[in-house]
Amino acid sequence: MKNILFEIGTEELPAGFLQPVLDQLRNNFTQKAAELKLSHGEVRVMGTPRRLALLVADCIEKQEDRREELLGPSKQAGYDGDGNPTKAATGFARSKGCEVTDLKIVQTDKGEYLMLIREVVGEKTVDLLPGILHSLLLDCSFAKSMRWGANRHPFGRPIHWLLALYGDTIVPIEHEGITSSNTSMGHRFMANNSFIIESFESYEHQLLEAQVIVDPQKRREKVLEEISRAVVEYMDKGDARVSVDDALVDTVTNLVESPYGVCGSFEQKFLELPDEVLITSMREHQKYFPVVNGDGSLLPAFVAVNNTRVVDTDLTRIGHERVLRARLEDALFFFNSDRKIRLDDRYDALSGIIFQNKLGTMLEKNERIAKLTAMLTEKLAPELKDDAAKAARLCKTDLLSDMVGEFPSLQGTMGAAYAVNDGEPETVALAIQEHYMPKRAGAELPSSMAGALVGLADRFDTIAGCFGIGEVPTGTADPFGLRRLSLACLHIIEKKEFTLSLSEVIHKALALYGDKVDASGETVDRIIAFIQGRFVNDQVGAGSDQEAVDAVTSVLFDDVNDSISRIRAFEAIKTEEAFPVLASSFKRIRNITKDNRSTAIDEDLFAEEQERNLKHVFDQVADETSPLLEKGEYQQALQTMMQLKEPVDSFFDDVMVMADDMTVRKNRLNLLTAVGDLIIQIGDISRMHSE
Repeated sequence: MKNILFEIGTEELPAGFLQPVLDQLRNNFTQKAAELKLSHGEVRVMGTPRRLALLVADCIEKQEDRREELLGPSKQAGYDGDGNPTKAATGFARSKGCEVTDLKIVQTDKGEYLMLIREVVGEKTVDLLPGILHSLLLDCSFAKSMRWGANRHPFGRPIHWLLALYGDTIVPIEHEGITSSNTSMGHRFMANNSFIIESFESYEHQLLEAQVIVDPQKRREKVLEEISRAVVEYMDKGDARVSVDDALVDTVTNLVESPYGVCGSFEQKFLELPDEVLITSMREHQKYFPVVNGDGSLLPAFVAVNNTRVVDTDLTRIGHERVLRARLEDALFFFNSDRKIRLDDRYDALSGIIFQNKLGTMLEKNERIAKLTAMLTEKLAPELKDDAAKAARLCKTDLLSDMVGEFPSLQGTMGAAYAVNDGEPETVALAIQEHYMPKRAGAELPSSMAGALVGLADRFDTIAGCFGIGEVPTGTADPFGLRRLSLACLHIIEKKEFTLSLSEVIHKALALYGDKVDASGETVDRIIAFIQGRFVNDQVGAGSDQEAVDAVTSVLFDDVNDSISRIRAFEAIKTEEAFPVLASSFKRIRNITKDNRSTAIDEDLFAEEQERNLKHVFDQVADETSPLLEKGEYQQALQTMMQLKEPVDSFFDDVMVMADDMTVRKNRLNLLTAVGDLIIQIGDISRMHSE
């Protein structure tokens, strides 16, 4: 067995490209090796902005010889009445590169069939690798690819070299004028020369000597070490530390081959800016890390990570400070300028921003948000009527500010800051900021009730509008992020324990668009079905029982928290010993009464004691469960319904439902229909019965 080492050397790749393409290399190699039956050991991927590396340990040197049994057409289809081969037989033989005489007749479970049996000699791995490795390169995909020069194949950035080794043998690959070798390149600035890789085992160490930390995890650890060191060496305050943002650490890790941290400072006056402005200025534009004190308050300092060893730290620091100062001067100017105009005074200017071509302007959207917020507030938190209305009116006005124009990610944050500056209540300011939350899957939800209400109104307006004009997500496209918006609505409703009819809210949201959208019942149904799909996936992904989720949502999905309560009830009752039997009986009831709708029961037509007993127990259970269902005590209601198990079993054992007398038959079907309708008020328990 020998090791495989494959390195693709490139121009600097964008940070976001690196991890996805490394995952592709690993997964694609594993798949191709499995298809070719090339067993191997550990598969690792490493990379920097300038190189993508695949390292495969202990790959066998030759495929195992194997016996292939290829089944063809049946004997009846392969030969005519005179025993001559038909087109089916000759075509099969031709497709396999053999003669009809090479085919054998074998006995199968389906009868006699033609089969080609052949011994295949395994190929040498070294002969297979050129095709495998080149296909790995060709299969690499990026968010954005480019072509350069006369090259025809797109890639993330221009390719400069290929290193391909199987043991100590160079695997021959040619790609658009580049020929593979056993050489790699060192750091672009500190060791910009080629050198021979001596072995698979020495690869990582040799690159380290060439000033390249090729293992992303080790490079990430070095980044963290460097930013901490830089603060300790530069700052006087003993409690000063870097505010570590994991996403920024990942980005910086993929921007450098050898990190070196430098700590710098900025003027105290810039601390007048909201923290989010300072952090965004440092993080988004410069990839700098903020420095904070022991209680998490920002200090007038930052840490930059360089891709080269810094000889003159003071000179490098001055350069970083100069760049950041220009950014912060702009931010301070925007901040002071924006505060001169009240958010209320910006409202009408929202008419100059298009929300969506067919759905009108942001001013129109804001007006709809305000009306939908009023409806939600009246139902869920009438005491917040004034604050929620004010927050809804102002929630989008910061889009007109210079600061948000410069830093779009600060929308909401700046609205809150400017609302405080305008003297608005804290509740209003917080709601403006939080109505954008959660900003992504798994992110923090609104803490305030007003923020949650405005956020729901905003999202439901977008969902309704897009569905109303036919802009529906597909399997590959969701340009308006409706899946994310739907999940956000579900999570907010669940966290705040809102009792809310989705269909009622969606009807209202569609109606507010007037004739801009299709506000028919079909549109409402499509939206509900779409949100239900997200709900099912989310609940199952969070660990809810799949059968319980299906049992509830297949019958009714309108009130999110009511649906969750039903699911929890089914999950709790599922472990009861008698429950599977009741679920099985209910499935039988559903099947036998699927075409029956009436529940009118005439007890005078009862001929068997079992049907009288079932009717008696049914009446008792119906009376007991009615108040439980009204109060949403579904688990207790299900426990009560368990009393139906014995009489239902006895009924099916001893009573002929499909009696010859049509009147008796109809009466018995009506009794079963009534039993089924009672149980299905909580959910379709037949879906809880695993065959």
